[in-house]
Amino acid sequence: MTDLLEIESLSAGYGRAVVLQKVSFTLAQGQAMALLGRNGVGKTTTLNSLIGLTRFHSGRVLLNGQDMSRLSPERRVEAGIGWVPQERGIFRSLTVEENITASARPGRWTLEAVYELFPRLKERRRNFGNQLSGGEQQMLSIGRALALNPKILLLDEPTEGLAPIIVEELLASIRRIVREEGLAAIIVEQHAQQILAMTERAVILDRGAVAHSGDSAALAADTETLGRFLGIGT
Repeated sequence: MTDLLEIESLSAGYGRAVVLQKVSFTLAQGQAMALLGRNGVGKTTTLNSLIGLTRFHSGRVLLNGQDMSRLSPERRVEAGIGWVPQERGIFRSLTVEENITASARPGRWTLEAVYELFPRLKERRRNFGNQLSGGEQQMLSIGRALALNPKILLLDEPTEGLAPIIVEELLASIRRIVREEGLAAIIVEQHAQQILAMTERAVILDRGAVAHSGDSAALAADTETLGRFLGIGT
């Protein structure tokens, strides 16, 4: 498979603090990756660096061969990066439908396709963002990113703080996006085993560096590595 995303010796952080230390990995067209690690090891910083929200120090970020290392976040979105941040980032004063269509682009993920994936959003389409539950806001954040019809989707802790029944619903939707629809994605998630089950690649970060990179299925069965870096599976 052709590499869609190439991260080459990326060092980045905030202000003078260098959080990522020469991080390298690739992601092929249509692949999904689980980005794992304990709290504070650089997972969110990695996604923030891909969307252009950190201070770049060295290395390269290439999407379809285009070097995006010094592009603005807006230019990176135009190039094909869809981003679902931890904070969700929806427009609270706009309706559900306005949130989805405000920056939508032509492609597979039309308004109706988003509604088919998340029927609850269609039911709430005239409600404002600040009238939605946490789970509905997360659905809207994902739906809005999909409506950009990106080449790759970045999901940062999409189930954090949500009730178990909503977690299951969201994970099922993400599974469909990456498995059935074949959209390339990088997923940061605490439910490691569930994410490993729906991705092909897995990268574990430790202290801002890549500690493990390989096949998701192999990592899911590797209790020693899971225990050492994530504190699970032992």
